[in-house]
Amino acid sequence: MQTTINAAGRLLDLSSPKIMGVLNLTPDSFYDGGRYLGEEAYLEQVERMIGEGLDILDIGGASTKPGALAVSAEEELKRILGPLRRIRQEFPDLLISIDSYWAEVIEATAAEGIHLVNDISAGSIDPKLWPVLAKLGLPYVLMHMQGRPETMQDKPQYESVVLEVYDFFVERLGALRQLGVKDIILDLGYGFGKSLGQNYQLLAGGQAFRQLGLPILAGVSRKSMLYKLLGSQPQEVLPATTAAHIFALEEGARILRVHDVEAARQAIGVWQAYQEAKEELKIN
Repeated sequence: MQTTINAAGRLLDLSSPKIMGVLNLTPDSFYDGGRYLGEEAYLEQVERMIGEGLDILDIGGASTKPGALAVSAEEELKRILGPLRRIRQEFPDLLISIDSYWAEVIEATAAEGIHLVNDISAGSIDPKLWPVLAKLGLPYVLMHMQGRPETMQDKPQYESVVLEVYDFFVERLGALRQLGVKDIILDLGYGFGKSLGQNYQLLAGGQAFRQLGLPILAGVSRKSMLYKLLGSQPQEVLPATTAAHIFALEEGARILRVHDVEAARQAIGVWQAYQEAKEELKIN
């Protein structure tokens, strides 16, 4: 598996799991929408996450929860450019990812010094995104989604979710390689056009995607696959998130995209100790 990513001239070593912390600069995200809109609030949150062990900050300016309506590139930039500049000033060594599917947003934020691109659409919404990505040479999180956020949870259909997501990646990877995109991270797209059972099939079948030889990002934090299963709410499923993170790591994930950095750091620590013990006992 590829273990090193060139993030705008800085090497990101994925031989051990890393933590991507979410910063939603939106009024309507499913868990923390509206919480970090002011400068003091978002700077305090970033400082808190760094102190807890953050490796990558993922900044988003549009909710992509089920049923969410698309936000224009112009509106996204209004929401994120100012905070991005302030965060870069206050934390110049921080690796920053931008969660967007608009080429215009990626070009504008690349000029401000971002390091990764996180695109839920796999290039399907803005046809200009991939050529811009190839030109910039930034690492790319390629995510699977069936449909679009507005409709993706309206009865998603698969004959075999693991095989179909795998085939999707093979096709998209071929197209990205032809464009010259080199550093790619795979996101199976938990909650993006999958039923409850299909999400768990993907989680259980994660080992299959290791055959593609690329790092895998797991975005399960506080999602509906947890709180709907448990008849709960996003605010109440941190223990379930931690359990899902352990399973994702066991299935090959090397980046956890999370709302709760400290809990993820602890999960990684326990998982690593477990792996070391298995090695010492020579258990497969």
